[in-house]
Amino acid sequence: MLVSCPSCENRFSAPEVIGPSGVMRVSCRSCGHSWKEIETLDIIEDRGHGHLRSLNHDEAPERESRRLADIARDAKARFEAERSAKKAALRRWGILAAILLAPVAGAAAFPDQMVKAIPITHNAYVKLGYEVNLYGLEIRKVERQHAIINGTRVLSVRGDISNISDDVKKIPWMRFALVGPNGEELYTWTLDTASRPLPPGQVTSFTTRVAAPPEAAQNLEIRFAKAHELGTKTSN
Repeated sequence: MLVSCPSCENRFSAPEVIGPSGVMRVSCRSCGHSWKEIETLDIIEDRGHGHLRSLNHDEAPERESRRLADIARDAKARFEAERSAKKAALRRWGILAAILLAPVAGAAAFPDQMVKAIPITHNAYVKLGYEVNLYGLEIRKVERQHAIINGTRVLSVRGDISNISDDVKKIPWMRFALVGPNGEELYTWTLDTASRPLPPGQVTSFTTRVAAPPEAAQNLEIRFAKAHELGTKTSN
């Protein structure tokens, strides 16, 4: 054990004879000064096990190195386990979110199929701004023509109806509306096409005429009629 005399500062090796209290009596070989020497202990914080441990200078370095390596290895193992547990939890939450959102995504992507399966959802889709085709039919190639017949102005409207579904469709009544500059309906009427059921992919045509349509009418709106609108004509 290497010691230093507090009187003459001479450094020399003293025999390591230490009592139970860790204190020993040392005499300087140069000046004869005598004092009590207390054994110095290093303190190492062991974070892996949550307590403090004293390191005796007599302990072999190899043994302490192995102990520290074990602590580091255990800490790394705990870190990897915690990280794996967090990743697994995130994956579970992601799967749950996908399961919960799948019906919403499907409803947004296929509104026609949803309304066909659950008709009560139609109004909700309309409020959300979706154009839902309940009939599987499309009105195409609409043409308007004005003519004077016996001194009366006559509006002729013709177009095609296409079956865009995979089933045979019966064509419902059609509703026509002449719309004014402020979006108000000035004149409306319905038409029974009297067509036979239309096979998938087939097209049929329609024609309707109105005598003396309102002068202020600017636009024409066409759709399939609702049950309470069948056979009606209105004007403002």
